[in-house]
Amino acid sequence: MADEEKEGAAEAAPAPKGKLKLIIAVVAVLAIAGGGATWFFFLRGHGEDAQAHAEAPPPKPPAYVEVPDLLVNLIGLPGERVQYLKAKIVLEVKEEKQVEAIKPSLPRVTDIFQTYMRELRPSDLNGSAGLFRLKEDLTRRVNAAVAPNQVSAVLFKEVVIQ
Repeated sequence: MADEEKEGAAEAAPAPKGKLKLIIAVVAVLAIAGGGATWFFFLRGHGEDAQAHAEAPPPKPPAYVEVPDLLVNLIGLPGERVQYLKAKIVLEVKEEKQVEAIKPSLPRVTDIFQTYMRELRPSDLNGSAGLFRLKEDLTRRVNAAVAPNQVSAVLFKEVVIQ
């Protein structure tokens, strides 16, 4: 019985070495496969993407429509001095052909801008946040006026509050 225990112990000792070799072999195969997959997706794939991006045509520059200068008086409290807002505005559109479609609507755009801007208070235009809100409101209003055409942005060339 003691001999059988010694033989069992002798057989049990080599077994972990075999399992260790098997685990090392599996890890090595997985590492090689992972390295190959990494090379394929990251290194090889970027070369094709760079060629695809190089062949893409450059984006078209936007076109611009000048709006006549606007001069409006701002709402103030009774007894305060009257303040004025002078603005030079340009509309940005995506394509040149939209410029000709929007030009006949410029009187309507000017009227919408005048009507809206006459309701502003000087405090509505304080800081960059006030001008940003004004720009967003004017963009929304001009898009309603020139629909189905679309204006990308309303740009200020000059804004003076006096």
